[in-house]
Amino acid sequence: MIKKIAHGLTRKPRLVVAIALLLLIPSILASLSTRINYDILTYLPEDLESSQGEKLLEEPFQMAATSMLVVEDMPADYTNRLLEQIEDVPGVSHAVWISNLVGIQIPTDFIPANMRDMFYSGKATMMIIQYSQAGASDETMHAIRDIRSLCNKQCFLAGFSVVIKDTKDLVDRELPVYVGLAVALSLAAMLLTLESTVLPAAFLLCIGLAVLYNFGTNLFMGQISYITKAIAGVLQLGVTMDYSIFLYRRYVEEREHYDDKRDAMAASIAAAFTSLSGSSLTTIAGFVALCFMQLTLGRDIGIVMAKGVAIGVLCVILVLPSVLLLFDKQITKHLHKTLIPDTTRMNRGIIHRRKRFVVLFLLLFIPFSFAQNMTSVYYKLDESLPQNLPSIVANDKLKSDFDMASSHFILLRDDVSSTDMNDLENQIKDLDGVTSVVSYHSLIGTGIPDFFIPDEVKNMLKQGGYQMMMVNTSYNTATTQVATQLDKLTKLVKSYDSKALITGEAALTNDLIKTSAVDFKVTNYISIAAIFLIIAIVFQSLTIPIALVSTIELAIFINQGIPYFTGTVIPFVSPTVIGCIQLGATVDYAILMTSRFREELQAGKTREEAIEIAATTADPSILTSSLVLFCATMGVSIISDIEIIGSICTMLARGALISAVVSIFILPSVLCVCEPVFAHTSRYWRTPKPERVRAKKQPAAPEAGTAAPACPGSFLEAAGRKKPAGGLKAALGRKKGAGKAPQAPEAKPQDDTPSPEELCKK
Repeated sequence: MIKKIAHGLTRKPRLVVAIALLLLIPSILASLSTRINYDILTYLPEDLESSQGEKLLEEPFQMAATSMLVVEDMPADYTNRLLEQIEDVPGVSHAVWISNLVGIQIPTDFIPANMRDMFYSGKATMMIIQYSQAGASDETMHAIRDIRSLCNKQCFLAGFSVVIKDTKDLVDRELPVYVGLAVALSLAAMLLTLESTVLPAAFLLCIGLAVLYNFGTNLFMGQISYITKAIAGVLQLGVTMDYSIFLYRRYVEEREHYDDKRDAMAASIAAAFTSLSGSSLTTIAGFVALCFMQLTLGRDIGIVMAKGVAIGVLCVILVLPSVLLLFDKQITKHLHKTLIPDTTRMNRGIIHRRKRFVVLFLLLFIPFSFAQNMTSVYYKLDESLPQNLPSIVANDKLKSDFDMASSHFILLRDDVSSTDMNDLENQIKDLDGVTSVVSYHSLIGTGIPDFFIPDEVKNMLKQGGYQMMMVNTSYNTATTQVATQLDKLTKLVKSYDSKALITGEAALTNDLIKTSAVDFKVTNYISIAAIFLIIAIVFQSLTIPIALVSTIELAIFINQGIPYFTGTVIPFVSPTVIGCIQLGATVDYAILMTSRFREELQAGKTREEAIEIAATTADPSILTSSLVLFCATMGVSIISDIEIIGSICTMLARGALISAVVSIFILPSVLCVCEPVFAHTSRYWRTPKPERVRAKKQPAAPEAGTAAPACPGSFLEAAGRKKPAGGLKAALGRKKGAGKAPQAPEAKPQDDTPSPEELCKK
C-alpha cells in the first residue's frame, strides 16, 4: 500500500503541494478559533477544594475574579463617579467602595474603624471590583481593558486577573518574534550543516506546514495554554527536523540506483515510512508522559506536542517528497561544503580511553542526581513577569499601602449563626498575617441596619445558600508563611462548617505546589518506563535500554542540576516538562549510534572498530539535530520577557547540547565496555536476524567500485550511513558531463535472477 501511495505522490508533486497549501486555509481559521488560556491555576484538578470553591464563586456568586483598584490622592467625588462608571462596564458583576455602604458625605473619622481600615490608607483609597466570568475569560480581559481606560494615572488596578491580562498582552506581542527568531537561527544552523543552501528552505516550508496543521487541529481541544502556544511551534521545529534530513539522505542514496528521480523518491518514501514511524515513538512517548500530570497543563502540552510530532512525520512522508522534487535542480545547483568536522581521530582517542570515560560517566551521576533534586523552584506566577508591568506595579502598591499581598475567599453555609460568625471572624483576625476580614456579618456588625445594606453588596456576600468571607493577608502567595496560615485557617473554618471551602490565588497556588511535587516524579517514571520499553522492543534486549536511558538521564541530570550550582531559581513547570521532553527528543542520538554499532558488529568488525565507525558516522547527524534544536529554542530564551517560557526554552537549548556532548563523548565508551553484556542479553546482536523469505537465486555481485543498493532499514541505521560514493553531486546525477547524451544502458542478464532492488522489496 505504501509503495502505491509513494508512486502516486511522486508523479504529481505540484498537485500534492497545491493541496498542502490549500489545507492551510482551514488550519489557519481553526487556529484563530482556538481559545488561549492564560491562567495556569485553572489546570488544577477539579476535585480539589480550592477548585470547587472557584466554581462556587463563578456560580452562584458571579464573582469568579476579583481586582482591587487603588486610587491615590484623589477627591472622594472622583472615586464615586469612577465607581458608577465601573459598575456599567460589561463583565463587571460588583464594584464596592465606601460610598456603597455609608455614602461619601460622612467624614472619614466617623466611618467605623474596621471599614475605614479596609478602604482607606493615608491618601489612598481602595475599591473592590468583581467580575461575572472567570479571571482568564475574554469577557474579563475586555472588562479590565475598559476599566483601565476609565482610570487616570493615579489609579492602580491590582489582582491576579489583571496579571493574566498583562501576560496575555505580552505573549501576543512577543509570539511573532519567537517564531521569526527560531526560523532565522534554525536556518543559519542548517546552512552550516547541510550541503545545499536551498535545502533548508525546503525543510522549513514542510515543517511550517506541519506546525500550522498542528495548531489548526488544536480546535478539538477547545483551548490551549499560553505556554503551549508559545513553545509548541518552536519545539516542533527543533524536534522534527531530523525526519526531513533523513528522508533527503535516503533520497540521495536511492538516486544511485534509479534513472528516474521520481522512482528514487518513491523508494525513499517506502523506506522512510516504517523507519520514521518507529523513530518518532520515543519522542511521542516523552510527550505522552506529560498527559499523566495531575496538573492538566501537562496534558495540554503533551497532546499538542505528541500530535505535532505525528503530523510532522506525515508531512515528511506525504508533502516533503514533492517539495524536494520541485526544487531538485535548485538544491543540486547550490551545493557547498559543510562545517561539520571529521571526528575520526577524536573518536579513536575516546575509544582508546574508554574506561576513563565510563568512570567519568559514573562519577558525574552522583553529584548531578543530587543537584537536580535540590534545584530551587518558585510557584508565584507573577515572579516570571517583568516587574515594570502595570499589574505588578499595582500589586506592589496594594502591598505597600494596604498591607495586602493576597486574599482568601471562604465559602460557608449561610445558616451559620451570628454568634458563631462573630467568634469565627474574631479568631481569623487574630491569625498572624491577617490584615482585614470582609463578610456580610462584619458589615452588619458595624451597626448598619440590614435594610441599609445595598442589594449589590448583599448579592456579593450571600448567594445560593452560601455566604462569602474575604480574608486579606500580608503574606505573599507561594510562601511558607501563607501555607501555614492556610492550614490554620482551614482547621478553624472547618470547626464551624465542615463543608466550608477556601479558595483564592494563594489557596490555589498552595494546591499547585502539592500537585507539582507528585507530578514531577510520576511523569519522569512514566517517560523512562515507556522509552525503556520501546528501546527494549527495538533492540530485543534487556540491557541496552538501561545503557541508553541512563546516558540520556545523565544529560538531563546535568541540565537540571546546573541551576543548583549557579544559584538560579527556576519556574516550577520547567523541571517537570524538561525531564520528559529532553529524554524523548534526544534519546534518538543514543539509538542512532547503537544501531550503527550493531550493524558493524554484524558485519564482522571487532567492537573497537565497530564503535569507532558508529561514532564517526553518527556524529554529523547528532550535531546537526542538536544544533537545530538549540537554535530554535535559544533565541526564544534570550528575548522572552516571560520567565516561564524563557526558562523552558533555555533548558531545552542547553539540554540539546548536553545530550549531544554526552552522546558523542561518553556513550561510545559505555557501548564499547558493555558490549559483552549486550551480546549475552540481546537477540540478534552480533548476528543478523534471519531472513523470512529467501530468494531462489542470489543476485550477481556488484562490479568493483560500485555501491550495492541498500535495503530499506531503520531510520536510525540509515541516518548513520556514509555518504554515497562519488559525493552528493554524483548521487544526484550532477557529475561533469551530466545532461549530455545519455549513456547506453548496460546489458541486463537474461536469466531470472532477481535484481537487488527486487530482493529489497521482498
